[in-house]
Amino acid sequence: MSKEQFHFVGVCGTAMGSVAAGMIEQGYVVTGSDQAVYPPMSTFLASKGLEIMEGYRAENIPDDATTVVIGNAISRGNEEAEAILDRRLRYVSLPEVLKEYFLRGRKNYVISGTHGKTTTSSMLAWLFESAGEEPSFMIGGIPANFGQGARFTKSDYVVMEGDEYDTAFFDKRSKFLHYLPELVVMNNIEFDHADIYDNLDEIILTFQRLLKVVPRNGLALINGDDENCLTAAVDSPCPIKKLGFGEDCDFRIIEVEYLESGSRFTINGERYEVPMVGEFNVRNAAMAVCSARFAGLSPDQICQGFMSFEGIARRQQERGEVRGVTVIDDFAHHPTAIGLAIDGLRQKYPSRRLWVLFEPRSNTTRRSIFQDDLAEALQKADLVVIPSIPDPEKFAEDDRLDPDKLVEEIKSKGTEAWYLGEVDEIVSHVSGIAREGDVIAVLSNGGFGGIHTKLLEALAE
Repeated sequence: MSKEQFHFVGVCGTAMGSVAAGMIEQGYVVTGSDQAVYPPMSTFLASKGLEIMEGYRAENIPDDATTVVIGNAISRGNEEAEAILDRRLRYVSLPEVLKEYFLRGRKNYVISGTHGKTTTSSMLAWLFESAGEEPSFMIGGIPANFGQGARFTKSDYVVMEGDEYDTAFFDKRSKFLHYLPELVVMNNIEFDHADIYDNLDEIILTFQRLLKVVPRNGLALINGDDENCLTAAVDSPCPIKKLGFGEDCDFRIIEVEYLESGSRFTINGERYEVPMVGEFNVRNAAMAVCSARFAGLSPDQICQGFMSFEGIARRQQERGEVRGVTVIDDFAHHPTAIGLAIDGLRQKYPSRRLWVLFEPRSNTTRRSIFQDDLAEALQKADLVVIPSIPDPEKFAEDDRLDPDKLVEEIKSKGTEAWYLGEVDEIVSHVSGIAREGDVIAVLSNGGFGGIHTKLLEALAE
C-alpha cells in the first residue's frame, strides 16, 4: 500500500467523491470532509470504506496527510482551507489529481463547449463501452447506460467532460486545461459563467488555450458552423477538423431525418441513427461518431452502440404521464440551450401544447445579462411559468434578472406566461389548467423544489 495519504475537502461533490473512491481503489489512504453529507454520495463513499467527517474543522485534517485535495466549492475563510495554508501543507485541486493519477499516459478525449458536453461525453463513453474498451470517464450527468457519472478503469481510453469553469480558489485556469487531451471536441462557444468571465472574449481565450495543449498527433473537432469556435481555432498548433452542416465543414452532416423516436443522419458516407431528437443532438452524435472513428472504432461498432444508448438523466427525460399530460425533466438553463430544448421537444411531440417551467438558477441566468435572450428563447413555448429567483440578495438590483419583466416580454411576443413565486403555487396553477395532450417541460440546473413529482401527484388528484 502506498504511503501517500490524501484528505479531500468537499468530498461529497460528485466529481470529488468519484475521484476519492478511485484513489481508494488504487490503494491510497483517503479521508474526507464536507458540509452537506447525504445519499447517494455518502452511502457510495461508505461502501468504499471512507468515513466522512461532517462539517469543516481544522482538526479534520489528519496529521499524517501528505496531500490535501481542495474542491472547487471551497473558498477562503473555510476553516480547513485556512488551516491548510497556515500549516503550509501540500494542497492540490481536483483537476491536478486527475491529471497526475488518472490521465497521464492515457488517450484522453475531452468534450468541451457551452452546450452538449454531457450528452456528447455520454454517447462517446458508451460507444467505447459497447465496443469492449471499458473506458474511464468523468461526466457531469448520469448516463443511463452506466448509472453513474464517473468511473476509473485500466483502459487506455478516458472520456472527460471538459468544463471551462475555474479550477479552484487558488487556480483560476479552466479545469479542462489540466486534462492532457489527445482529442478535443469543441461543441460551441457562448458567453456563460458571468461570475468568473467578464465577456465573451475571455471565454474564447480559454478555449484557444485548450487547443494549444492538444498534441500534433491528436485532433480537435470543432463546430464548423459556430463563428466563435472558428475564431478560437485560428492559428491553432494542433490538427483541426471542422464538423457541422455547412459546406465548408471537413466532416459534413447531411440527410438529416427526425422521427418521434430519434434522429437519423449521414456523415462521411455512413448512415447513423440515435434515440434522441433535435438538431443539437444530431450534432452531439456526429461529434461522438468522429471521435470514435479517430479512436479506430468501425461504423458498425458505432451503429451498434447507438442502438443500445439509453440517454442521460435530466436530458429530455420523461418523468411520467398522468391523464394524458407528460412531464419532462431537462437540464437546460442557458438561453441557447433552452431554445434548442424547446425545438427538440417540438420535434418529439409535434402538434402537442407545450408548457415550459423555467427556473433561473445559475449564476448567469439570475443576472440581467440574459433578460432579453431568455424572453426570445422561452417565447417558443405555448405557455411559460417563471418562479422567483433563488437568493436574489446576492446580486445588485440593476444586475439581477427581473422575473416580472421577463414574463411581460414573453407575453408581448404572443406567448402565455405567468410569474408565480413558489413551487406549490406553480403546481396548483399548472395542474388546474393543463389538459390532455399537454407536455410540461421543467427546465432547471437544480432540483426546482421537487416540482416534477409534485406536478404528477397534483395531476393524479
